[in-house]
Amino acid sequence: MDKITRKTSFGQWFSPINLQLFEEQVKTMKLDRYTKKLTTESFLKLLLFAQLHEVESLHALRDCLFDDQLQKGVDLDSISISQLSRRLNGMNPDVFQRLFLDLVSQIHAKTHDSQRVMPLKIIDSSTLPLNLTNHKWAQFRKTKAGVKLHLRLVFIEKGIFYPEKAVLTTAKEHDRGQLEIMVDDKECMYVFDRGYLDYERFDRMTDDGYFFLSRLRKNAVIRAVYDFKRSENSTVLSDQMVLIGTTQNRTENYFRLLRVMDSKGNELQLLTNRFDLSAEDISEMYKSRWAIELFFKWMKQHLNIKKFYGQSEWAIQNQVFIALIVFCLHVLVQIETNSRRKTLQISRYLRAALWKPAHIWLRKMEGKVVP
Repeated sequence: MDKITRKTSFGQWFSPINLQLFEEQVKTMKLDRYTKKLTTESFLKLLLFAQLHEVESLHALRDCLFDDQLQKGVDLDSISISQLSRRLNGMNPDVFQRLFLDLVSQIHAKTHDSQRVMPLKIIDSSTLPLNLTNHKWAQFRKTKAGVKLHLRLVFIEKGIFYPEKAVLTTAKEHDRGQLEIMVDDKECMYVFDRGYLDYERFDRMTDDGYFFLSRLRKNAVIRAVYDFKRSENSTVLSDQMVLIGTTQNRTENYFRLLRVMDSKGNELQLLTNRFDLSAEDISEMYKSRWAIELFFKWMKQHLNIKKFYGQSEWAIQNQVFIALIVFCLHVLVQIETNSRRKTLQISRYLRAALWKPAHIWLRKMEGKVVP
């Protein structure tokens, strides 16, 4: 990251956005064809600002433009609610999704050499509730509506992880239906929870050369065929080779079943098709699944998706992809500055120095005293 720069902190933070790719999409989709004021680039910057400051509504976002520095930063002096709403509801979310994926590729390139031999990819989903009256297209119960964010997260090390693939569906979509979409890389270890249990798919993944680690339900039918030796100081309760399922519905492949205790003293059953790792290593791998829980918690608490700005399916998707872009930009800051700052702290420092020279913010990120 350029240390000697006249950019503002916002401009520096925004700089990884591939504007050439962005402009190509805008031109191809003719998004600015009849635009006189609110260009797509200004709209993007405005939405990123709104996420950083957790702006509650489009009305509040419009009022933020009274600030001269924001006007200069987004190249816009004022805007109406109707113009913001039309943009949000009418813009194809593929534009923001492409930017998100480009940022993911940048993170991957910068972390590829530092990742473990076989990286961990964590799969999970989270339901984002919606008001049924305004979002009937997303109904999944008689009185509820919502969308579900299916996510694949790359775990690098404690405190550093990033979303790699995201699929948005209505909340009634079952997690298992997305597993095949999320599993497409044989050079990694997939970690997921009980919502993705599917014995037939586990057999298929094993036959196709994919590695996985999942939690098994307590009532699962298990037939142990071999007990592996454990070290005397092992925290693992048992380590076995097993077949899973009943006589009528049993796995064709042998799997490895570990029984471990979590931090609250609860016994967990972990199922994997990896036999080459120690029981302790597998247990530690499953603990990394907590990273995706932290991500969803951060996303819901500190990015403004509690109150969506629009009612259409495109509006919801646009806001979610903007949230993912914000997180990826924070991760790139972590990597470039070798910072151990958490994403929440990055946001706080950035908001405090948003329109100040970038070197002030960067020195703070690196833990240096700002003169």
